[in-house]
Amino acid sequence: MSVREEFDEWAASGRDRGMEERHWHTAKHALARMPVEPGDVVLDLGCGSGYAGRALRDTQDAGRVYGLDGSPEMARNAAGYTNDPQAGFLVGDFDALPFADDSIDHVFSMEAFYYASDPHRTLEEIARILRPGGTFHCAVNYYEENVHSHEWKEFISIEMTRWDRQQYRAAFRDAGLHVAEQDSIPDREISIPAESEFPTDDWETREAMVERYREFGTLLTVGVAP
Repeated sequence: MSVREEFDEWAASGRDRGMEERHWHTAKHALARMPVEPGDVVLDLGCGSGYAGRALRDTQDAGRVYGLDGSPEMARNAAGYTNDPQAGFLVGDFDALPFADDSIDHVFSMEAFYYASDPHRTLEEIARILRPGGTFHCAVNYYEENVHSHEWKEFISIEMTRWDRQQYRAAFRDAGLHVAEQDSIPDREISIPAESEFPTDDWETREAMVERYREFGTLLTVGVAP
């Protein structure tokens, strides 16, 4: 199954809203770190329901916000969740971004980058469209150090790239982006039961659940265009 087919099914079944709710726990902290100034043009890569672009318009007065997704159904849903004329949603491929050179101030991506068929090419495309000094904030939960995410590949029928922290840094640099920051953002909103309630349906031990959400959380890598 292709990325498009997989996420068209998710969107049609309403799972885009579920992803928005779960991702928001850490995405809001990543978005708050973006140096978006009034009027800046922002691309949300793998936008899903479009929540990130809406948040940047509401809280940081971003100018034109684009949401790009490989799934037509996701893009259609995102467009239906807002009537903001400054928010636009389109279908596109991560390895051939439909934007001119030096045309975007900032790029954000939450839980989508690892679906790129050629992640190195995607980074080159991001570097191409960013204006000098522009940033790419890349947030992922599926990464090598997060051992609790490794099993996800068994439940999704599309290829995913699982890099470690150093591979992200190296790939950003190879694409011409300076690595300004790399950090783990903990999920402090997931409720973790008391020790006496383990094992649960999903977790054998409380220690493992704490590690997944409080220690590993979301890996954020920030690149800056020279």
